[in-house]
Amino acid sequence: MTDHFEVHERDGAARVGELRLADSHVTPRLADDVVADAGSLWPEGRNVPEGDDSVLTVLPHRGLPAGTPDEVEEAFAVDYPDVDFPSAAVVSPDSAADHQTDAYVLSGATGYVGHASAFVDAVVQTREATPADTALYLPGVATPRNVATLVYAGVDLVDTDRAVVRGTQGRYLTTDEAYFLEDLDELPCSCPACQVPREEFDREACVEHNVNALEAELKRVRRRIRDGRLRDYIEGQVRQDQWLTATMRRLDQQYGYLEQRTPVLRREEITAATEDTLRRVEIQRFAERVTTRYRCRFDEQPLVIVPCSARKPYSDSQSHKQLHDAIQFRGHMLSMTSPIGVVPQELELTYPAQHYDSVVTGRWSANEIEFVSDVLERYLERNDYPEVVVHVPGEGYREICERVEESLGVEFTYTAVDHPTTSESLSNLAEAMDGYPKYMKREREHNTIRAVADYQFGEGAGDALFPEDVLTTEGRYPQLRAHDSEGEQLAALAQEYGVLAFGIEGARRWVDSDVPVKRVEIDDFVPHGSVLAPGVVDASDDIRVGDDVVVEGPSAFAVGRAEMSGPEMAESTRGVACEVRHGEEK
Repeated sequence: MTDHFEVHERDGAARVGELRLADSHVTPRLADDVVADAGSLWPEGRNVPEGDDSVLTVLPHRGLPAGTPDEVEEAFAVDYPDVDFPSAAVVSPDSAADHQTDAYVLSGATGYVGHASAFVDAVVQTREATPADTALYLPGVATPRNVATLVYAGVDLVDTDRAVVRGTQGRYLTTDEAYFLEDLDELPCSCPACQVPREEFDREACVEHNVNALEAELKRVRRRIRDGRLRDYIEGQVRQDQWLTATMRRLDQQYGYLEQRTPVLRREEITAATEDTLRRVEIQRFAERVTTRYRCRFDEQPLVIVPCSARKPYSDSQSHKQLHDAIQFRGHMLSMTSPIGVVPQELELTYPAQHYDSVVTGRWSANEIEFVSDVLERYLERNDYPEVVVHVPGEGYREICERVEESLGVEFTYTAVDHPTTSESLSNLAEAMDGYPKYMKREREHNTIRAVADYQFGEGAGDALFPEDVLTTEGRYPQLRAHDSEGEQLAALAQEYGVLAFGIEGARRWVDSDVPVKRVEIDDFVPHGSVLAPGVVDASDDIRVGDDVVVEGPSAFAVGRAEMSGPEMAESTRGVACEVRHGEEK
């Protein structure tokens, strides 16, 4: 439980929070002026300090270096007292637990810097062992170059110690380098410390600059978190240092840790500027759901594999309109793209399919070809088509299809000549569709609702929640609404995110079905607007930020959207757990 720290915004493991002392302080931030150390227990015993609300007091502790054997840690473990002032406990990854404090200080943090696997393991283990609504403090490690990565990993508080020491050594720190002061002919910064002639800039001024640069980078990082764009920044920033690049890639391998903390939808566009984007949670999650949850319901139509378009959603682009005119609802379109993989036409709105932009060079890298080939192969293994028609240009697209064709032992029909939208190519595509029946508008709309339900709620959810004898649709794509046979609205397709938003009747049908329910159990009250974390009794572990959830308690039944993951809802004592869309009193 914490009374003095609250998370307000999340971007993966990174958070913007509030340290509630006598004055409020936004995090991630420098801890120098808000943390007081009550001292080490190594030289002597210490009484519990009186503490006060103006600072976060680090309780008397025994710090241990990284790599200390377990038996030594156990022998010198500290039993932290329960205090009524803002407090922090010093822990190692192995001793991290809920000590009823507001923050946790990672012991031996300096020993992890420069070692990607050790650093990631230490932060992940500590974060997972301590309450979600508490801050993590890494002392003695932050520089302007690495602080964005520290925060991306889950760190909330840092200090100026390392930046100050490097300044006294004559090292001028920036977000991309640590320069020897004597090597600088001019100062590449406009902070107050650098507003002096170069010959007057000494080591004292260098210390001041380093601190300024660190503070400026933290402001930039906070802005990126609020924008939901920290990962985009990180992919470029880590290139300045080998261990930072390795750290980001090691974090990507901690998929469970990042996936739990990554929203299932957001407004912000993914900038696919490096191949590391392929390993982003949002990309991997989409590919996994498309190849394990989605099922094609256009049983009589061939699959038509087409290239993506710069404009999103794809169906709004001029090129895809030309392809649609040739296909004439006789084929099921599957767009191939990097970094997403493959996108069935029913999921073209679904995050992140219409929320990305990639660097177009006209050439695919080996990693892109391997990733998209794997996704396409898994998709085709799951879905049966009478024929696979490939309507793509050369250079990567065709190589991917030929690789999958050979792996699966099937034969594709290729229709594009030079470019997919030339007259000859479009004529070939239209000819390939001859003999196949058209599907109707009603079938297309129903299949879209069910496909999104499969993607969103799990395999088979579309048929279970929206059976053919019940489902009717209203509105014009993409503004579709799902109704039952009696005209009651069950859900609406949210055009911005491409997911379903349940109404009360849809939520009741969800609860009564065999589809696993993402449930938030609340105390005996009727929620209006927001459900705060203290009112949550329990929550499903698989809830992610952005998920539709059923909210239920002794006095209320409601449906809304999660603002925390399920585990965070269950253990947090502050913050908004979910927003209620519709609710009823029992």
